Amino acid sequence: MEIWKKKFTLEDLNQANKNTAAEQLGIEFVAYGDDWMEAALTVDQRNCQPMGLLHGGSSALLAETVGSYAGFCACEEDKGIVGVEINANHLRAMKLGERVTARATALHIGRTLHVWQINISDSQQRLCCQSRLTLAVLDQNKE
Repeated sequence: MEIWKKKFTLEDLNQANKNTAAEQLGIEFVAYGDDWMEAALTVDQRNCQPMGLLHGGSSALLAETVGSYAGFCACEEDKGIVGVEINANHLRAMKLGERVTARATALHIGRTLHVWQINISDSQQRLCCQSRLTLAVLDQNKE
C-alpha cells in the first residue's frame, strides 16, 4: 500500500537537498517504493572521521535526512514535519570509498507523530547502522 500523500520524484528530492548539510556530505536520494525511501553516500573526506571511517554523526545525518523527507512526503499537503528525536546504533565500520545506502520505512504514521526506522547498509547488504527517527507533524502555515 502506497503511503505517499505528496507527489515527488528523485529529482525533486535531490533538488530540495541543494545547499544543505546533506548535500555537503554527499547524500543523494537514489530510490523509493510504495512504502520506503532510500538515500546513499560514498564515504569520503567530507563525511569521515580522522581514522578514515564513516563518522557516526554523518550516519545520523544520513538517517535523519532520508527519514525526514520520507515523513514529509507521507503527510498531507498542508503539513510539514520536524525532528523530535533520533538514535543511531553503529554496528559496522565503513571505510573510505565504500558506499552506504539508508532505507527509511515507517513504523508509525499518525496524525501528529511519525516514527521511522532507518537501516544503513553497505553494498553487500550488511547492516552498518540502525536508526529510529521520531517526527512531529505540524501545520505548514503555523510557526
